[in-house]
Amino acid sequence: MKSSYRSVYFKLVLLALLINSSFVANAQLSASMPYQRDKADTIQTIPFTDNKEYTSESAPAKAFSVFDDDDDNSLQKTISLNLSKSQERKQLMSYLKQLELGNTIAENQKNNKALYRFANLFARLKLYPLAMKCFFKTIDRENKKAKKNADKLVDADDRVNMDELPINIKDDSLLSVQAEKAKTTKSKYTNYKRISNTFNDGKTAIAYALLFHVKQPVSGKPKVFVFSNTGHTFITLIKYNADSTYVSCSFGFYPKSEKILFATPWDPSSASQFKNDAGHKWDEVVGKFISQKSFEKILNLTKKYGDLEYHLSNNNCTDFSLEAANLAGLSIPETKAKWPLGYGSNPGTTGQSLMDGKYNNTDSQPNANIFRSLNITLAEKQFIYPPSKK
Repeated sequence: MKSSYRSVYFKLVLLALLINSSFVANAQLSASMPYQRDKADTIQTIPFTDNKEYTSESAPAKAFSVFDDDDDNSLQKTISLNLSKSQERKQLMSYLKQLELGNTIAENQKNNKALYRFANLFARLKLYPLAMKCFFKTIDRENKKAKKNADKLVDADDRVNMDELPINIKDDSLLSVQAEKAKTTKSKYTNYKRISNTFNDGKTAIAYALLFHVKQPVSGKPKVFVFSNTGHTFITLIKYNADSTYVSCSFGFYPKSEKILFATPWDPSSASQFKNDAGHKWDEVVGKFISQKSFEKILNLTKKYGDLEYHLSNNNCTDFSLEAANLAGLSIPETKAKWPLGYGSNPGTTGQSLMDGKYNNTDSQPNANIFRSLNITLAEKQFIYPPSKK
């Protein structure tokens, strides 16, 4: 009897040892196998909605765009490299279109700052019509508020509606044309007839703009000359049409090469000519939207200057551009300085005035309606944003 109990006890112990060894073997086998994800891990996880209906507010943040780059120089390079690519241009237009929309004051302020930044970048890329379009979006809301005092405005043509200058698909095709013009680095001869014919496109205009450009002899400094380099001042005129197209022309007043020392302190006079400055470099620029009357007066001024002699002291490129700016209601008071055997307005002094903010509107528009951009080291270190309201 005692022997049978021992036999049963021995069998139970043996069974327990077998079961335990089986568990150990399975555990070792499992540890030696590679890890495999469950199938559920391979699909996109739906965001947690706390058992509420899934809405746009709970949707993931929008994908990062190459145009979200915070570095101005890097973003400018990105835009420049993509101007020749149709798909990338369309993405850029779509991005700018989104900046026009805003539902809150904070969102509008953020979009306005971004649009002003793009206005600066496009100006530096010499894409002036699109630059002024972006700038216009930043001032239009304030201008709409000012319409309550419309009876105080001298010229109603100075006002345009936001809906009249939309950023759309037409900007895509026109952008590539403007980019090609900007590639021309050498200014070539033009004349009043060619300039005026640029704007005789048979289309109804809805807005006009002027930009005033200065290339100093030494960027960012008021030096009047460096050896034979005296700098240059020129203007850009833009006509925006009702069909969302636009035409523009950048040009400046030059001496005509006829003598060895022409347009120098020793021989300040010479025959004159206009040149196309679409690709000309600049250091400072200011611009604004103008009335049709002002636009036509500037064209008449161009015709008048076509018959005038160039003079280094009193009828040079800066004198012509300042007269055009004055007709546009833009005043730049400090522009003159001395040089050997001469005195007058010049790019060095004028550019310094723009850098120092010494310019203002002389028409009914507020100073906030003046666009300013710098294309020098200062602008690269600290980007220029809209001045505070006065």
